[in-house]
Amino acid sequence: MSERIRLADLDEQMQGAIAGTRQRVADLHAELPRWGLVVWTAGNVSERVVVDRGDGPVKTDLFVIKPSGVSYDELTADTMVICTLDGEKIDDGTPASLTPSSDTAAHAYVYRHRDDVGGVVHTHSPYATAWAARREPIPCALTMMGDEFGGDIPIGPFALIGDDSIGRGIVETLEDSRSPAVLMANHGPFTVGKDARDAVKAAVMCEEVARTMSIAEQLGDVKPIPADMVDRLNDRYQNVYGQHGQHGQHDQH
Repeated sequence: MSERIRLADLDEQMQGAIAGTRQRVADLHAELPRWGLVVWTAGNVSERVVVDRGDGPVKTDLFVIKPSGVSYDELTADTMVICTLDGEKIDDGTPASLTPSSDTAAHAYVYRHRDDVGGVVHTHSPYATAWAARREPIPCALTMMGDEFGGDIPIGPFALIGDDSIGRGIVETLEDSRSPAVLMANHGPFTVGKDARDAVKAAVMCEEVARTMSIAEQLGDVKPIPADMVDRLNDRYQNVYGQHGQHGQHDQH
């Protein structure tokens, strides 16, 4: 068994990168209840630690995630837990009683198998979770879906919490999809992004289109957008449209 990593033993640049990541992840957790995506202590945000020692940003084998069972109004940068890509908590200065989120194994699996992913978010947002309960993908019948998701939001397999089964389902489902969101069957949405902010945005947009499509289905037959038009929408939005800010993100309209 390898020796447990101690935050205090890491170099100054690494400690600074971790401190910044902890603050971002703590701040982004406030977005989940703000947008009505979670209740009580459900849901979580994580971000891979990236360090820049003067020759450009380098992804590390650590990520920051919310602790388990802590209410959102009690979350601070200092309560954020640091884990390895095996999902093991390092000696990060937090009490031993502050354990990582119950979804940590899923997040860790995604980071291990998707090097392009820098942030992962899980919510129980009502409309997206309702589609997950139906085990039905959300059909791409909105231009916003073509823009943001590049097609349907897919359904992942049913998997129990506690090991990396959920993470495996996320990775396998998104392998052939442009969507940054997957609805895990009978569970809820997981989203990925190049960083945690990107993944939070995807979670917000996922719930928005799930709500709109739920209303549309009540009104009558839904008319999906033809695949070639979805391709054009997604290409324009991802490569041409909108403002590219410091996070390289697009703003709708």
